Amino acid sequence: MRALPYDDPGRPDLRTPGRFLWWIAAQQKASLAAGLLWGTVWMVSQSLIPVAVGRGIAHGVIDGEGRALLAWSGAVLLLALIQAGAGVLRHRCAVANWLQASFRAAQLIGHHTALTGETLPRAVPTGEVVSTVSNDAMRLGGAFDVSARFAGAIASYVVIAVVLLRISTGLGLLVLIGVPLLTAGLGVLVKPLQRRQSAQREQSGKLTTLGADTVSGLRVLRGIGGEHTFVERYRRQSQQVRARGVEVAGVQATLDAAQVLLPGVFVVLVTWLGARLAVQGRIDLGDLVTFYGLSAFLVTPLRTATEALDKVTQAHVGARKIIAVLRVTPGVLDRTGHQRSDPVADAALHDPTSGVTLRAGVMTAVVSARPEESAALADRLGRFAEVPSSPVLIGAERIDVLPLASVRRHIVVSESDPRLFSGPLREQLVGASGADDVAVLRAVDTAAAHDVLDALPDGLDSDVEERGRSFSGGQRQRLTLVRALLTDAPPLVLVEPTSAVDAHTEARIAERLRAHRAGRTTVVMTASPLLLDQVDHVVFLDGGELAAEGTHHELLATHRDYRRTVVRGEDE
Repeated sequence: MRALPYDDPGRPDLRTPGRFLWWIAAQQKASLAAGLLWGTVWMVSQSLIPVAVGRGIAHGVIDGEGRALLAWSGAVLLLALIQAGAGVLRHRCAVANWLQASFRAAQLIGHHTALTGETLPRAVPTGEVVSTVSNDAMRLGGAFDVSARFAGAIASYVVIAVVLLRISTGLGLLVLIGVPLLTAGLGVLVKPLQRRQSAQREQSGKLTTLGADTVSGLRVLRGIGGEHTFVERYRRQSQQVRARGVEVAGVQATLDAAQVLLPGVFVVLVTWLGARLAVQGRIDLGDLVTFYGLSAFLVTPLRTATEALDKVTQAHVGARKIIAVLRVTPGVLDRTGHQRSDPVADAALHDPTSGVTLRAGVMTAVVSARPEESAALADRLGRFAEVPSSPVLIGAERIDVLPLASVRRHIVVSESDPRLFSGPLREQLVGASGADDVAVLRAVDTAAAHDVLDALPDGLDSDVEERGRSFSGGQRQRLTLVRALLTDAPPLVLVEPTSAVDAHTEARIAERLRAHRAGRTTVVMTASPLLLDQVDHVVFLDGGELAAEGTHHELLATHRDYRRTVVRGEDE
């Protein structure tokens, strides 16, 4: 049994759903081969039991040969033991194949989600991504779960056909020709089932997205009295999912009924023909017993074949949805081959696009009348977005020739929309920095977040709810500032770090932030006078380009547009 998660889930073939499934199979070929082997042994041993019983009756009972009766009884016992042992091993392999395939698909989605970042939700709805993990990955694993039994079904079908050919050429040919035709007849229902499953899957993804959006905005909805509107939207979408589900259920019910009816009719036909041969004296009593046993057993491989067809159809639908997620390309690619190489510590940063140079060891504020311009600069500095013709420079090095992981470790960008995850608060704040409680409390003091800790029952050991929804916007913002400070990044880029706090708290943060980051490169995207009064240098952007720079008071006195931006258009 392989340990999960995988160190590296691999690089999948995304050309078609079939190729993707084949690639998944190739990654676990050893366990699949073992499953096919034990599945074959398991079902073939079952198919041989009626043969052994028939020979025992023919030679041991009818012919009165005691040794033959004993020998064939022993054969039945041996086949039963082989069936039991192979059944255990087959089931173990089947579960392993299901878990490995499902978990590999889920891990691929998880890794790709982390790699693509904000690019993914722009291309694929969040609910769709969630559904690929919760539904599609599990359905994909179902095809690998049934593979062992399907191999056994094929092998036992061949054994039954050979035995029946030896008993009667006509019956053998009936089985050899009839079973594939029967399976093909059931396959007629697969195409409409696949289409309807895809439609249901799409509507279900939309419902998940709508539910996630509603829950995340529930506080705002309650504030404006919009709950009823969203409840109605959710109800309508639920009805769409229900309608698609009923359509799927109709075809699925027909397929399930056909899986019972058609094999049953076929077995009755084969049994009737065998009985006629026995009455006519063309086969003996032992052959008739074998015949009845094989006819009854024939239902099992037929049902297994149709079940495999159904599960492969579901896996194909799931693979198509997973591929749609995995095909989304990240906004920024690592072109360096992931070699470990770190930028020069505390070197100056230069952005050719805007013309801004951020000096090493200096606390610099970037001001713009349009916040999206300063936010775009922050994205370029952290290489969350890039201009290939004019990449940011770290010292003399181009940021795009450095491994992306090294850039992420070296330059930390704390975005304006703070996000917290579920789990202990200490883990949320410390992350990979490994900071001790002394460092944590120092960062908490800088971010003026002691009141947040005091309100928690277990302090740093308290659990954070999903997305930190139990905290106010200002509390989340201060906690994410603590997290950013604990990285101790040489260049730390803070985007509007105090936009959600009151003026008194903002003044304390501004003063303490300067002391906390003394001698380290710090860039603050803000237009707050309280923060601007504490920084060493100010850069003013106009139209995304450098328009002026100097100290806050110099620019207030000399640059009209800067003054208008900082004082919100009011005359001094």
